[in-house]
Amino acid sequence: MKVIITAGGTGGHIYPALAIIDKIKELDPSSEFIYVGTTTRMEKDIVPKLGIKYEGITMYGLSKNILRDVKVAFLILKNERHMKKLMKKFKPDVVIGAGGYVTFPVIMAARSLGIKTFIHEQNSIPGKANRMLSKMVDKIGVSFEDSKNYFDEHKVVFTGNPCSERALSIPKISKKKYGLSDGKKFVLMVQGSLGSSSMNAKMKDFLNSIESEDYEVLYVTGKDSYEEFSKNKFPKNVFLEPYIENLSGLMKDADLIVSRAGASSISEIIALKKLAILIPSPYVANNHQFFNALSCANNKACVMIEESALTTNILKHQIDEIFGDIEKQINMRLNMTKMQKNDSSTIIYETLKGMID
Repeated sequence: MKVIITAGGTGGHIYPALAIIDKIKELDPSSEFIYVGTTTRMEKDIVPKLGIKYEGITMYGLSKNILRDVKVAFLILKNERHMKKLMKKFKPDVVIGAGGYVTFPVIMAARSLGIKTFIHEQNSIPGKANRMLSKMVDKIGVSFEDSKNYFDEHKVVFTGNPCSERALSIPKISKKKYGLSDGKKFVLMVQGSLGSSSMNAKMKDFLNSIESEDYEVLYVTGKDSYEEFSKNKFPKNVFLEPYIENLSGLMKDADLIVSRAGASSISEIIALKKLAILIPSPYVANNHQFFNALSCANNKACVMIEESALTTNILKHQIDEIFGDIEKQINMRLNMTKMQKNDSSTIIYETLKGMID
């Protein structure tokens, strides 16, 4: 199978794309790939290190700035022409879009050439690019069953999020690698691949308040926030990291995860049946993290705290309540089982094979 796959901007798009690549490689070792991403976002650093052929293009998302949007329209047409040349040379069997504005000219080029196309929507509320592209593509995979309602019933497939299957397969990473001890509970706190200045301000107070608690916290600030945040002096049971590759490997050693509510993170948490407190970011398109977290909370598989309601006391209370209530822990894990879709990448592979055979 020859595949062009495109995704960019955040780990929430990039890691599902990489999970799909891993599964195709596993089931079809002779497969070939080209990954199309931006020249400025994090995929440009992550993907080439994995030995995957990378094609970078300049691309921006639409905004409310007319002059910027004129430039974006120009870039879409320019990149579509570039992608057509690439596809005519590479001759892919299928083109996959896993989210982000970079996917738009790539899918458009594939459609104009009659190449089979598949997009994957990670969030419960579809993004702008995928809503528009859904009218052009052959098949659409969704992470949440409720998301099927946004798309053509003849095209949509409930696949789950491919990060769930990848999370189960990658090796466990010991918390001791990051300086934590065996004797205390481990709370892993994650603010997304880039970090959040609003959350860091709140978490600074929380981290300074837990010196007497019987658990340790590893706080992943995000790359953009680490330098400034690490200037703070925290108690000895607080550990900081800017970013962790293969985070789901470390999740396996965590007793509790406090996280934003990106769809990929939720899929990993559910696959690994990890106790979790989700704090959705209110700064994302369509408020999709809120709806991701709400789906989990409505199933009583996690605790959700909205950022506007978050205080040190509330967060400490929720952590204490989860650690102190064995029945609550059991029920949360049982409810996660009902939400699991742990063969997502395999379903996507089988869907792709069905499209091109």
